[in-house]
Amino acid sequence: MEYRINQKTGDRISVIGLGSGPLAEAPEKEAVEALLLAHGNGINYADLATAGARAFSHFGKAFAGMRKELYYQVHFGADYEKGAYGWTTKLDTVKAQVDWMLRELRTDYIDYGFIHCLDAASDWRAYQKNGVLEYLLEMKRQGIVRHIGLSTHTPALAKLVLDTGLVEQLMFSINPGYDYRHGEYAKGSTDERLELYRRCEAEGIGISVMKPFSGGQLLDKKTSPFGRALTSYQCIQYALDKPGVLTVLPGVRGTEDVKNLLGFFEAAPEEKDYEILGSFAPKDVIGTCVYCNHCQPCPAGLNVGLINKYYDLASVAGDTMAADHYTKLEKHASDCTGCGHCDSRCPFRVRQSERMKTIAEYFGK
Repeated sequence: MEYRINQKTGDRISVIGLGSGPLAEAPEKEAVEALLLAHGNGINYADLATAGARAFSHFGKAFAGMRKELYYQVHFGADYEKGAYGWTTKLDTVKAQVDWMLRELRTDYIDYGFIHCLDAASDWRAYQKNGVLEYLLEMKRQGIVRHIGLSTHTPALAKLVLDTGLVEQLMFSINPGYDYRHGEYAKGSTDERLELYRRCEAEGIGISVMKPFSGGQLLDKKTSPFGRALTSYQCIQYALDKPGVLTVLPGVRGTEDVKNLLGFFEAAPEEKDYEILGSFAPKDVIGTCVYCNHCQPCPAGLNVGLINKYYDLASVAGDTMAADHYTKLEKHASDCTGCGHCDSRCPFRVRQSERMKTIAEYFGK
């Protein structure tokens, strides 16, 4: 298993976590076996915005004796009064549901208490007016909630709430379809979405990725907006390459789904390579480095993806830490020989050799 650190909280989080959406459909025995298999292979992060109430008891039975070894995202606004998932900003309902979730999970604390699924400014106003935000913050003051998160599909709403300084973890839908303006939750322009990812990286706010397969649509040629199926590993790698991303949370139904996710770490690089997306990218993405590292290996030894990432974070997002990281690289943009190897391999047609000159001038090396 690979791990990344949330710079706000210090938590060491597995790069693949558990989306619990479909887990409620599984029989208890199958669900518990799947959860234990995941934990036994190093997965330590789970999202509890599930499709049905039964998933909570599955987690409680699997992990009650090892609770401190896992991180839970619990959503203040998810409503399971009727068994299936519902959404609410009613304070009394939220309070009752959080109490119920804690009992079902057999825990007395929440690692990440999430402002749940707000996509419009009116939702945010209602969340505050109804007292739900204050309740969440009071739970944090009491130590029942360790950290504050936000779940949204909308860059503009994310920006609005991030401006408060409350958020330590963002749950956001990242996949090629949404980033390239295809799908129900493809909200915000490509540039707005990338700006959000860079902001999170610059401010140390971790991103946990929901809907990495666009609800499964990207995995089927018939439903893929590109007319071609992508693999789950391509989608996972795509999300992990975005700035700020800590963990990707695909939904699991049972042990076979968990085994498939774990296979990501044994897969060959070509199985994760999403070069094909270069032919689908909208015009405003062409010429933009997406840090995919398809240009590797560089004959001169430059890590072209990281060089671009640190430059974008420093010059666009104002990330001083990124500038410091750049100086510590073994090879810098000024070491580029201009051989054109990266130019010929970039699926997004970035003129990297010219970009290296710009970056060298910016950093002075």
